[in-house]
Amino acid sequence: MNGQSNLTDIFNNYITKKPIFSDKSTLLIQFTPKNIPHREEQIRQLGLTLAPVLRGEKPSNIFIYGKTGTGKTLCSAHVLDVLSETAIKNNNNRIKIIYINCKMRKVSDTEYRLLSQILSFFDIDIPHTGVPTDSLYRIFYEKIEKEKYNIILVLDEIDFLVEKIGDGVLYNLTRINQEIKMSMITLVGISNKVSFINEIDPRVKSTLSEEEMVFPPYNAIQLNDILSERVALAFNDGVVTKGIIAKCSALAAQEHGDVRKAIDLLRVAGEIAEREGRESVGEGDVEKAEKKLDKDKIMEVVTTQPKQSKLVLQCIIDLFGGGAKDIQTGDVYDLYTKRCKDNFVSELTQRRVTDLISELDMLGIINAKVVSKGRYGRTREISVNLSDNILGKITEHLKNEFI
Repeated sequence: MNGQSNLTDIFNNYITKKPIFSDKSTLLIQFTPKNIPHREEQIRQLGLTLAPVLRGEKPSNIFIYGKTGTGKTLCSAHVLDVLSETAIKNNNNRIKIIYINCKMRKVSDTEYRLLSQILSFFDIDIPHTGVPTDSLYRIFYEKIEKEKYNIILVLDEIDFLVEKIGDGVLYNLTRINQEIKMSMITLVGISNKVSFINEIDPRVKSTLSEEEMVFPPYNAIQLNDILSERVALAFNDGVVTKGIIAKCSALAAQEHGDVRKAIDLLRVAGEIAEREGRESVGEGDVEKAEKKLDKDKIMEVVTTQPKQSKLVLQCIIDLFGGGAKDIQTGDVYDLYTKRCKDNFVSELTQRRVTDLISELDMLGIINAKVVSKGRYGRTREISVNLSDNILGKITEHLKNEFI
């Protein structure tokens, strides 16, 4: 009974106390602000590139890249929204914009699912299995030829698509314009991985990256401007001081100018302050928010890694948990080859596994220090530096994927 009473008090207090947020939705990733500071030139260039579609012409394919939180998706969404509004005002109903986030589960982890997702934008339902992929392409061709569409196909996080199913699907998509006569398709690829475009088939690269655009990281001053605008939209007056905005901006600037992290810091800090009964956000709330977001980020990074990287990580964690000292690349590779057989996974070369270890180190999941072995060459001494809580969650996640 007391538990029920306490819970009622919590809910009643939440309803009656003055809120910290005026509109928290403006701090969510789905929100597209009308004003996007410090990206005017990128927006202008993208608009100029896609504008020919309004005259019934095919724009150049374009590849957009830059680190996480540099505004690639936000600016693309803004340009496409205005483009769509302009087309509607001019009675142009031939333009069809298709946006697909390739990182979403069960959306683009096979060529079949990607094509099914594309066809869903035309109200065509495809069974989960059973239809040959060639037939899906034919259905797509027939539909767009009949409707005479000028399509802009946006593939966000395109590097995840290629990691999962290879770049053959991109080659097929870039060739579509050679197969159709009444319609046109323009590809817009967006990637956080700057080196991605150099890793795909040269035939695909020559068509996909007809135009390229780089989004540089934000600096602390630019982040401060962006956060100031979001604070005015999201919080009640006096809740967030200039000092708090500056602190969030500085922390995010250290992480490659990630505006998404800066905004998330503000939101989570506000939630913490509200939960603890304060009427304004303090520096301690920002520090707590940073720790919470770092934990969430590590789990997200792990869960979105390719299967081979996860298997290598599981081997490292198992060696570490088994009490092994000075874990080296060779130790990991020996266990990895055994696990590949157990899980019916294709075995990579030791050099490629070494590359995956380097990538895990770069992501901050493990520590891999290069040490010299004299005339025996160099190796890596590997360790795991994660809290028990995060390590337990990662271990559980990997157990669900591998034996």
